[in-house]
Amino acid sequence: MLHYKDVLKRSDVDAVVIATPVSTHYAIAKQALEAGKHVLIEKPITDKVSEAEDLIESSERLGLTLMVDHTLIYKGAVRKIKEIIDSGTLGDIYYFDAVRVNLGLFQQDVNVLWDLAPHDLSVMDYLIDKQPIAVAAVGSSHFHSHIENIAYLTVKYENNLLGHIHVNWLAPTKTRLTIIGGSKKMIVLDDMEISEKVKIYDCSVSMGEGKEGMFKARVQYRTGDIWIPKWDQTDAMKVECGHFLECIREGKQPITDGIRGLKVVRILEAAERSVKKDGMMIKL
Repeated sequence: MLHYKDVLKRSDVDAVVIATPVSTHYAIAKQALEAGKHVLIEKPITDKVSEAEDLIESSERLGLTLMVDHTLIYKGAVRKIKEIIDSGTLGDIYYFDAVRVNLGLFQQDVNVLWDLAPHDLSVMDYLIDKQPIAVAAVGSSHFHSHIENIAYLTVKYENNLLGHIHVNWLAPTKTRLTIIGGSKKMIVLDDMEISEKVKIYDCSVSMGEGKEGMFKARVQYRTGDIWIPKWDQTDAMKVECGHFLECIREGKQPITDGIRGLKVVRILEAAERSVKKDGMMIKL
C-alpha cells in the first residue's frame, strides 16, 4: 500500500484529501502544505485551536488552498435557508436549535461532541454568521468509559441570540432536525426528509403593552401558512468537490475555509472545558 508521504513527494499530485482520525489531521495537513499541495480536510480541521491557526498561517504563507469538509453547507437545502435568512424573511434571528442523535457509532478517540456537533456548528456559523461570545456544555459517559456519549451544547451570541445543539449516540432513532426561530417567521430543516426538507412557518410572537404597563402586557400569537421552498438537489459532495477545484484553479477563498474550521474547533475546545467544569459558561 502506498504511504501518504510517498504521495506528497509526487510532482503529478497538486491536491490531497485528508480523511483520517482527527488526531492525525494536523501533522498530515502540515506536511501536505509544506510539500506544496492544496488540502481538503475532513471535519473538524484539527483537535486544537493552535494547530488550526498554524495550518491557516501555513496555507496563506504558501499561497495554497485550505478547505474543510463541512459538507452540509454545500447541501441545496442549507444554501436555500441561507438565502432566505439573508433576504430578511425571518426577521431578527432569536435561536438556532439542532438535534443530531442516533444509536452509535461509538468512537474510540473522540467524544460525541467532537464526532457529531461539527456538522451543526458549521451550519450555525454559516447561517448566523456572527461571532459567539460564550459556550457552555454538559455531557455524560456510560459503560465505564471516560468518553461522553450524550451532550448538550449552548452557544451565546449578542442580542440574546442562542444556539443549542443536542448530540447523542444512545438514541433509539436517527434524528437530524434543526429549528431556526425569527421575529417574523421560523424554519424547520428535517434532513431525514427526502423532498420536503425545508419548511417555512409564517408564525411569530409579539408583545403588546397593556394600559397598566408591562405587568399587564398582552402576548399576541400569529400563525399563518407553511411554505415549502424548492432547493437545488445536486449531491452536496459533488458541489463541494467542484468548489474545491474551482478555488484551486481560480485562487478563490473557499466557503468552508480554514477560518470556518477554526471557529468550529474554538467552540468545541471551549465546550470540552465546560463539560469538565460541570457546564460552566466559558467566554470566548
